[in-house]
Amino acid sequence: MGVAGHNDPLIGETTCGSLLQQLQLIWDEVGESDEDRDKMLLQLEQECLGVYRRKVDQASSSRAHLLQQLANSKSELSRLLCALGELSISGIPDKTTGTIKEQLAAISPFLEKLCREKDKRVREFANVQLQIQIIRGEIAGSLQVGDHMKTPHVNKDDLSTKKLNEFLSELQALQKEKSNRLHKILDFVSLVHDLCSVLGMDFLSVVTEVHPSLNDSVGAESKSISDVTLSKLSKMVIELKEEKLKRLEKIQVLASQLTDLWNLMDTSVEERQLFHHVTCNMSSTLDEVTVPGALDLDLVEQAELEVERLDQLKASRMKDIAFKRQTELEDIYAQAHVAIDTSAARDRIMTVIDSSMFEPSELLANMENQILKAKEEALSRKDILEKVDRWMSACEEESWLEDYSRVKQKNILLLLPRFISRVAS
Repeated sequence: MGVAGHNDPLIGETTCGSLLQQLQLIWDEVGESDEDRDKMLLQLEQECLGVYRRKVDQASSSRAHLLQQLANSKSELSRLLCALGELSISGIPDKTTGTIKEQLAAISPFLEKLCREKDKRVREFANVQLQIQIIRGEIAGSLQVGDHMKTPHVNKDDLSTKKLNEFLSELQALQKEKSNRLHKILDFVSLVHDLCSVLGMDFLSVVTEVHPSLNDSVGAESKSISDVTLSKLSKMVIELKEEKLKRLEKIQVLASQLTDLWNLMDTSVEERQLFHHVTCNMSSTLDEVTVPGALDLDLVEQAELEVERLDQLKASRMKDIAFKRQTELEDIYAQAHVAIDTSAARDRIMTVIDSSMFEPSELLANMENQILKAKEEALSRKDILEKVDRWMSACEEESWLEDYSRVKQKNILLLLPRFISRVAS
């Protein structure tokens, strides 16, 4: 108890010296020998050395760790500056002055700032490179509409503004190429639409054969712009133009045949009007034919059927037409006072019509020539006929006057006795 009470004042300020003093007092009280005391002190000293050694080792290890951390921070700082293309950043303190912790504390804010800048640049690079890959895929045709691409690998060793600008320039060039291709695609699609309209074809079924994205319901930005699509569209436009030309030529041939048949059979204006949509393009050029359905296959077939029908009707009506022309010819000759054998002429017409070599157009052309010659002959006789007419008129007038004179004299002789009788009375 005495020892504890003796040491109470030292409890609040415990040091190595105070503890050693307490130990000496205890040894004195216990009666430890000097030899034991020396052993204990030696042991105590060794234990203290061990503690200090461990502390020194810990401090040395901590210093080595901080030095490595400082070296890593400096290396990372240099690497980031190089990757970002920044030779220096204003505000970074001298990295070789101050304690290790002071140097770390000075570098850390700038290192964090550069890390944030690096992450930002990585996102910018990834975004630009992704857009580049998407447009390249669209041009190559390897990327389908709605497909998603993986985020591209970014070279984090070169995140400089110069490199980013290079990617941006490439992206702008690709965007321009995409825009040009899109305009070509839309122009081709418009041409296909117009051609299908004129030809009476289903535009959607035709254009989606090239690529499903060319449907009207798909936005312009989602349409295929690949080389394959452009090539197929170009080929389709050529094929449709060839088909348009083929049908136009067919329609024009049919229109000419219809016109000839109508003229041959004196078809009425009302009946001809039913096929005006065919004959209106008889002299049109390819670019002039733009009316929807103007070259529809059904229209071509209708015209073909009408030509076939008129061809069949032509044979049955040819006799009436030919005799009508013959009557016209006879009237011209009659007016010109030219005698012709009408019975023989009509017999010849029937012989030609009944012949296996009968060609209506040749018969009518021959009769038109006869009518033309008859008109020319009648015209050449016009002066003579007019003189004859005047002579005959004069003769008729002279005969009438003679008759009138005779009647007048006769009437006077009949009235004379009655007149004398009245005078005598």
